[in-house]
Amino acid sequence: MSGSDQSVVGQQGAGALVVVPTFNERENLPLITERLFTSLGDVHLLIVDDSSPDGTGEVADALAADDAADRIHVLHRTAKDGLGKAYLAGFAWGLDRDYRVIVEMDADGSHAPEQLHRLLAAINDGADLVIGSRYVPGGALVNWPKRRELLSKGANTYARIALGVKVNDITAGYRAFRREVLETIGLDRVESAGYCFQIDLAWRTLQNGFTIREVPITFTERAIGESKMDGGVIAESFINVARWGVQGRLAKLRR
Repeated sequence: MSGSDQSVVGQQGAGALVVVPTFNERENLPLITERLFTSLGDVHLLIVDDSSPDGTGEVADALAADDAADRIHVLHRTAKDGLGKAYLAGFAWGLDRDYRVIVEMDADGSHAPEQLHRLLAAINDGADLVIGSRYVPGGALVNWPKRRELLSKGANTYARIALGVKVNDITAGYRAFRREVLETIGLDRVESAGYCFQIDLAWRTLQNGFTIREVPITFTERAIGESKMDGGVIAESFINVARWGVQGRLAKLRR
């Protein structure tokens, strides 16, 4: 299944909502916001803050109040229950407001807003889900610890083999979805988070007959703050991916 309507978003991002979850990102948030609107002036930004104790939510409110073009929106959540839940809340907010394309982007600067046009161009070219990939020709890693790189590449290799898919960077978090994908894939049943959340949504996208395209991006290690990745998220990913792979192969046998 591939989107049939071309030019879903305008050249400057009109019709697209960028969802940025935050937890203790008060220093990074103004920087990534400025870079985003310098790159694509017509996109809208939804900041989903999980009650950051460092005041990130207040910074987000100030950015929204100062934006005369009304492009910045803030969703305050009362619980910190994972990246996946924050994105799901952001997706629901965007779908309720009829955005044609919804984008995932990190607040820490690891996803370059200057490269967002690559994802949106691939959407306009007919893709249903576009992944900003570190592991296709032209993709790159900057200042990432070798341990994290090996973990990431290992997780992607494991997911490709277990699920039988051909996505090089299925754990990547820089993505653009057509709204039809998010309306179809059963977001109300998604319980996973972190690495696993990204794999889960890509797997559901493929299982529902949509197309995935990867475009190269440069992933840069955050300069401010600390990563939120932990061992529990990694263990969750390992178990769930194995289960999905078995379920997928059994479904093929039944057909």
